Amino acid sequence: MSSIAPSSHRCVRAAVIGGGPAGLMAAEALAEAGREVALFESMPTVGRKLLMAGVGGLNITHSEAKPCFVSRYGERAAEVGRWLEAFDAERLRGWLAELGIATFVGSSGRVFPAEMKAAPMLRSWLRRLRSTGVSIHLRHRWQGFGEHRRLLFDTPEGRLEVEAEVVVLALGGGSWARLGSDAAWWPWLERAGVPLAPLAPANGGFEVEGWSPYLRSRFAGAPLKTVTLRMKTPSGDGPARRGELIITEYGVEGGLIYACSAALRERLYAEGRVSVLLDLAPDRDEATLAQALARPRGRKSLASTLRSRAGIDGVKRALLNELAPREALADPAQLARAIKGLALELKATRPIDEAISTAGGVRFDALDDGGMLKALPGVFCAGEMLDWEAPTGGYLLTACLACGLHVGRAAAQWHSAARSTVVKS
Repeated sequence: MSSIAPSSHRCVRAAVIGGGPAGLMAAEALAEAGREVALFESMPTVGRKLLMAGVGGLNITHSEAKPCFVSRYGERAAEVGRWLEAFDAERLRGWLAELGIATFVGSSGRVFPAEMKAAPMLRSWLRRLRSTGVSIHLRHRWQGFGEHRRLLFDTPEGRLEVEAEVVVLALGGGSWARLGSDAAWWPWLERAGVPLAPLAPANGGFEVEGWSPYLRSRFAGAPLKTVTLRMKTPSGDGPARRGELIITEYGVEGGLIYACSAALRERLYAEGRVSVLLDLAPDRDEATLAQALARPRGRKSLASTLRSRAGIDGVKRALLNELAPREALADPAQLARAIKGLALELKATRPIDEAISTAGGVRFDALDDGGMLKALPGVFCAGEMLDWEAPTGGYLLTACLACGLHVGRAAAQWHSAARSTVVKS
């Protein structure tokens, strides 16, 4: 006998499925427009991925100029830019101030809550949502569409069928499934004829052929600071990005890798491997390095010489020993060349569930300008389940919030027009 109890049924004006930043913001926009909103979340609490992101200090947005900010969304800059017209980084900070959350700009230009945590922001936000009449239903796992496009949920009390006049899906991508973002929505939208782009890891690590036991045991988890990375291409080397990456047991991850992950992933998928060049001393030119390394070192070891004359020590020296040709270590000119362009070959992305976010999802040509599915009138999509991506640094969260607001407002407008048509008829 099935463990699911006989179906119960209810009707709601506006249903939002997914309790992440995009879903919560869509619910807020609908409630502000006077809609009675029911928000359904599969997990025991909402905002789990947001809370996880805030464990080390919640990077809420970035303070850089808007044109540069919008460019961070790559091929989707035009689409995301439209969301940001109504809710950019400055307006996000104002919205947080209304919640009682002060923010500050860090030395890198990143913006953080004064308390550095996500929990106070989420608690204040949920209080405001409930005060506007948003009802939140936890442990309600969406199971697709039933007859007459009713929403089907598995709940602790059994199967629930919900008839909604307007629906916003904000179900996340395919990473961190344990926090509720598992892309279970994919087959239901696919069966409904919604065009989808394959999901891929974004802001995730990359594997190398295999570190030596020494490097893995001594330096896995170590940050490689103040380096630049550029991708090798058939037409030459790509533009250099500066930042910090982390050596892992399987390869590399970290902010610098995430900033380049879209380009690295696409080249990897196209060619099977991708090569990058690391500059371990970006503030020194090759000629000066070669000259310094060529001076007689007397009784000094190579390790001591690299430390004093090139600033190469610790994980940088270990990586140089790991990747540079043996003959380069004995020749100052070759050694300087290796320091300024250490070749590293990436062979695979890490699994999608390990990534911070995902690319792919509901294609933009499946949507109208307000985020409504052309194949399912009255059903809107928001957040990470759409086919866009962004690097870390506050860009992902800002766009999710802006998208939720844009879609929530569009859903409210559509609902008004739909009800007006019914009344007139």
